[in-house]
Amino acid sequence: MTNVAAVDHTLGVEPAESPLTPESWGKLGMWVFLAGDAMSFGGLICAYAALRVGDPSWPIPSQHLGIPLTAFMTFLLICSSVTMVKGLEAIQTGDRAGLRKFLGLTILGGTMFLSMQAYEWTHLISGSEHHASLGLSTLFGATFFILTGFHGCHVFSGVVYLTCILLNSGHYTKDSHNSVEIVGLYWHFVDLVWILIFTFVYLV
Repeated sequence: MTNVAAVDHTLGVEPAESPLTPESWGKLGMWVFLAGDAMSFGGLICAYAALRVGDPSWPIPSQHLGIPLTAFMTFLLICSSVTMVKGLEAIQTGDRAGLRKFLGLTILGGTMFLSMQAYEWTHLISGSEHHASLGLSTLFGATFFILTGFHGCHVFSGVVYLTCILLNSGHYTKDSHNSVEIVGLYWHFVDLVWILIFTFVYLV
């Protein structure tokens, strides 16, 4: 058996079973979390769809929601995903300054999104000269605020998470940047979920 193991090692053959490294444990943990989170969002979106299909008097979203503003918010999140990718690419080449710059832009995009969502909520709750207020007393209002609020909490958490990574950026190198990859997984998930919410709640 010793000779066989020695031959396998000489030929560069990996063992059939190898222990997970701390890096792979971190990514696995994030994937498990995102899988559970996807079920939560999926349940909320399905509940929204069921209520909408079952109510013939359901209001037309475009008559109550500001589509142009939300489209720009969606564009911001998509751009923030791009800057997240650029930040990871930067640290993979050992460029800490590039990592800081692109993480900062990603945080800025998330913060602007939250600011615009706060403006949108204020506008919808108080009403305007063109649209009636959108309160929690209706199913449409309740499901809208629950879905967008739940996602907004994720964006806020992501901004805090990214800020922590930015503050710790001096410790990352091109050979040790697993935390940047993990926060990237979370941020891309948040962006993808928003695209689904924007499509099914605002546009359809």
